[in-house]
Amino acid sequence: MENDSVLRSRCRAVPKIPTFPDLDNSLDEGCNREEHEQGNGDNHVTANGKIEVEHVISKKLQLKRKAEYLKSDLMRQFDSQVNDFMDSLIEESASLEPAPVPAVFSPPLSDKERSKLRHFRPPHGQGKHFVSRRSLLDELFEVNHIRTIYHMFIALLILFILSTLVVDFIDEGRLVLDFDLLVYAFGQFPLVVCTWICMFLSALLVPYTLFQLWSQTQSGSSRHPRLHSLLFGSVFLLYQALGLGFLPTYVVVTNSLPPASCFIIILEQVRLMMKAHSFVRENVPRILTWAKDKSSPSPVVPQVSQYLYFLFAPTLIYRDKYPRNPVIRWGYVATKLLQVLGSLFYAYYVFVRLCIPQFRSISLQIFDPRAMVLCVFNSILPGVLVLFLAFFAFLHCWLNAFAEMLRFADRMFYKDWWNSTSFANYYRTWNVVVHDWLYYYVYRDFLWISQKRFRPAAMLFVFTVSAVVHEYILAICFGFFYPVLFCLFMCFGMMFNFILHDQRKGPIWNIIMWTALFLGQGVIICLYSQEWYAQLYCPLKEPSFFELLKPRSWSCQKGLMADSNRL
Repeated sequence: MENDSVLRSRCRAVPKIPTFPDLDNSLDEGCNREEHEQGNGDNHVTANGKIEVEHVISKKLQLKRKAEYLKSDLMRQFDSQVNDFMDSLIEESASLEPAPVPAVFSPPLSDKERSKLRHFRPPHGQGKHFVSRRSLLDELFEVNHIRTIYHMFIALLILFILSTLVVDFIDEGRLVLDFDLLVYAFGQFPLVVCTWICMFLSALLVPYTLFQLWSQTQSGSSRHPRLHSLLFGSVFLLYQALGLGFLPTYVVVTNSLPPASCFIIILEQVRLMMKAHSFVRENVPRILTWAKDKSSPSPVVPQVSQYLYFLFAPTLIYRDKYPRNPVIRWGYVATKLLQVLGSLFYAYYVFVRLCIPQFRSISLQIFDPRAMVLCVFNSILPGVLVLFLAFFAFLHCWLNAFAEMLRFADRMFYKDWWNSTSFANYYRTWNVVVHDWLYYYVYRDFLWISQKRFRPAAMLFVFTVSAVVHEYILAICFGFFYPVLFCLFMCFGMMFNFILHDQRKGPIWNIIMWTALFLGQGVIICLYSQEWYAQLYCPLKEPSFFELLKPRSWSCQKGLMADSNRL
């Protein structure tokens, strides 16, 4: 009787959780059946007077399963709420403007203090705060589920290699391993190395020497410090325009370097120009503050070793010191460099199997809307693969390899851009290195000049600078002017930035963001590939300036068809 009373109390204490209806029904039926059997006598008692052990064990297992599900459900809800809270906290902290006190978390500024900030340039040391942290993919690849996605991309690369080898063996009767596309793309590599060495040495010597000479004129011995500032500033801008701007471009154009070699020189040109600007921009306010306060006998000029480290460091924001790791993991460096090499071969097979066969034939067809739609949608897959490969090879592997060799500890080169529900967040998280430079030296300086009265104009100016630089890189490297990327940046990019803003939350907005991103990659691959083959099929002997600006793909197919009809 004592065991029966304990069992009835357990049946009444079972919570009504609507998660396992089958278990609830079975358990309720068991409890009702037990009470019914108790009312009719000890029909459930065996011959030796013991309760059925199997019946009690099954009820305990049901209770245990309910408790486990309730625990996992509560943990999922708690984890989701914590993630939402941390994301909102990070977004709010990133949007806060730095206060003029050297504290990590500064008290809010009054209106009077904010008005004072409009009338002077922020002193040295404010802005981006570097901390020791790992790259996000390094953390995610420790999870088996995420690492499986990485393995899937490797399997796709293996299939690309096998398909290429099989097709070449059927066509040629032998295995073709000449990689002619890579050989062509990286042609004239010794000239590329010599040009890079000249650019790097000039970026090391000229800005640092000019800054050091200028800082000596601000010590008070000079009678005309502003005139010297104007003189040295003009020389620095002239060097930026001619030494780093015109001369590398002239080498690329006059020698007709192939695309990959062009990208190396032009991207390094832009990187060194941005680094030189950051070095001057971060140190000039410090010298001006010293000249005003005279807090020390001489101005604190950065050492050559600090500037040299900055030129190699994977950041575009200058600091005298960065957080450093204690050791260099050479195995990690070798792994990242091998992944860069693997991504390069991956891109080679994407172009060989998905792009070249399609555009080599489509460029000979008459342009019509149906062909354009098919071209765009057929280009989405290679466009997305190229996007992923560029992100993984450069922003993750290449930058992490150099960061490891330099013991650079702040590895936040990107954020979780794939979770973005707005294009505004995507632009901030896709390439944190470039975004930081645009934010601190373009957006914030524009607001400082305009006294924070034209924030939309500042955002428009940032988009314009980014679009112009991107289009400049593509125009020089491809050898033709076709402002597809510029139009996507300035038209659809600006529109999506205001429509898909940070207040858009939920999975549907992430789907919309990915759909627009996929479609944009298809448009870029399709139009630039068509123009590339049109430039090959329909060369102009003596083109005018207007003909150089006009896309050749708009008229090339019709000319070819007319010639073929005459033949």
